[in-house]
Amino acid sequence: MRRCFRVLYCERYFSSRHLQQWKRSLPKERLSSLGKGVGDVPPTPGYTRYASQLSPASRLAAEPTIFALSTAPGRSAIAIVRISGPACVAIYQGLSHRDEVPKHRHAIIRTLYHPLDRGEILDPGALVLFFPAPRTVTGEDVLELHVHGGTAIVKSILSAIPLANLDSQAIAGSRPIRYAEPGEFTRRAFYNNRLDLTQVEALGDTLSAETEQQRRIAVKGSSAVLARQYEEWRQQLLYARGELEALIDFSEDQHFDDSPTQLITSVAKQIKGLKFLVQTAIKNSFRGELLRKGIDVALLGAPNAGKSSLLNRIVGREAAIVSREAGTTRDVIDIGVDIGGFYCNFGDLAGLRKQSKSYETNVDISTIEQEGMKRARERALMADVVLVIVPIERSPGIDGSRACQIEINDEVASTLKVCSLEKQTIVYVLNKIDLIGSNGTVASMQGLLQRKIADDKLPPSPLPIQAVSCTTDRPTCQTSTVLQGLLPSLTNLFMSMTATSGSDSAAWESSLGATERQRLLLDQCSQDLDVFLDQVKTQSENEEVDNAEVDVVLAAESLRSAADCLSKITGRGEAANVEEVLGVVFEK
Repeated sequence: MRRCFRVLYCERYFSSRHLQQWKRSLPKERLSSLGKGVGDVPPTPGYTRYASQLSPASRLAAEPTIFALSTAPGRSAIAIVRISGPACVAIYQGLSHRDEVPKHRHAIIRTLYHPLDRGEILDPGALVLFFPAPRTVTGEDVLELHVHGGTAIVKSILSAIPLANLDSQAIAGSRPIRYAEPGEFTRRAFYNNRLDLTQVEALGDTLSAETEQQRRIAVKGSSAVLARQYEEWRQQLLYARGELEALIDFSEDQHFDDSPTQLITSVAKQIKGLKFLVQTAIKNSFRGELLRKGIDVALLGAPNAGKSSLLNRIVGREAAIVSREAGTTRDVIDIGVDIGGFYCNFGDLAGLRKQSKSYETNVDISTIEQEGMKRARERALMADVVLVIVPIERSPGIDGSRACQIEINDEVASTLKVCSLEKQTIVYVLNKIDLIGSNGTVASMQGLLQRKIADDKLPPSPLPIQAVSCTTDRPTCQTSTVLQGLLPSLTNLFMSMTATSGSDSAAWESSLGATERQRLLLDQCSQDLDVFLDQVKTQSENEEVDNAEVDVVLAAESLRSAADCLSKITGRGEAANVEEVLGVVFEK
């Protein structure tokens, strides 16, 4: 019977060539005892362990009917009330005082009455749509009431819906009609296989998208491409695990076309290729997080470098206090802004300088300013992009003229070197170009700054040095002119930071929609694949494995754990234990 069970197992997961070999190895009486069931094994179901074992009709009838206001609360022209469950027809009949069943997927105008009083009109002209199960958003019967959006009308209809089936118990059943819990419509769509967890999370991103890039990534994640990709990887792991299981049960007394060594080597090569795909998806998910949560930009520089002025020009309002007094900004000022479709969180930081007391200079830094500089360094290390604001200074020369100078103090330089170690992207911004006199040019000052960066061994920038002026005293220095070079350059930088990796970037665009939860599970999957490769001890693609040194049972267990991680991502598969994340995901 153990062999019979293995044949049933292999029918699902093993390659057809090996399956035929295993079938031929069985005694005829054992094989005939299996009957037609061997060929009739159904494919792996896409349901989770939470799905009911009832028939679809019985399952729908057992659920309570839920309803909720689908549009934003408050006064509006139209409000939409969505109802899902077996009592939709009964609710329609109770509110319209008609015995008819509404025509499927057709919009009709109806007067809505109080269910217990035909003389009380709740809405004289509501648009009603009825969608029968299972081809609906939740997989159940769905009724939508498009009513006038007055606050009193909406309240009266919401309070009347639970009373609509009091005289229709035979139709509606004994299940209650109640207001939906947070995310319950989406939860039912998941249980009825209308959505998987990746699509549910993308739905939350769609509702919270504020910029064009956030909208695009949410739309990519809402398709089934990402779920199909994870399921394809899971199936590859199941097939690979099945081949290893064959060695456990059949290698001692049967002969295969491939030796056990060749079989394990073949599986190891498949897992290496799969690991590369998983790691590529992980890299893209990090880039997708930049689009979803926003790109963190820190404005770093010395006091009075023009950080606050530049922030005000970028956001288009006076968000930060600007003063000639050094050390005006003491705390981090975070402002969110849309730059070329990318959501960016700009942080205006306290200026960095060193306390010194001498005959020539007397710089006394207060305790509050020291705390502000400490927070500025911490914020710069957490940023994705660091804009280094380097001002042009005018100092008196020997002949009485005022020459232009550029200086990056030691505090700013040391912070930049630490940021370079943390892999932050550095962009240098040459500020106050309006101070350049007739004897100099912007290009010459940019060259001077570039040489200083090289001499001080500061981290390089992927962009050329950006030149700006934040003054509005001159007609040529208006905001539109000042930022016309900086903002497009930042947009191009953001595009390169969020571009997909992989040989075919278009095919990997859907992986940008992977959430942090999915990325953590992909990380765990990659670790399990590493454990498997360590167990089979493969060093190169052409190296064969010595099966005498391989614990096949442990190796197969590593593949099972990796497949379980992929099951948890989509909420599908026999091992999908996603109960701990369901509440959090659906309530979003």
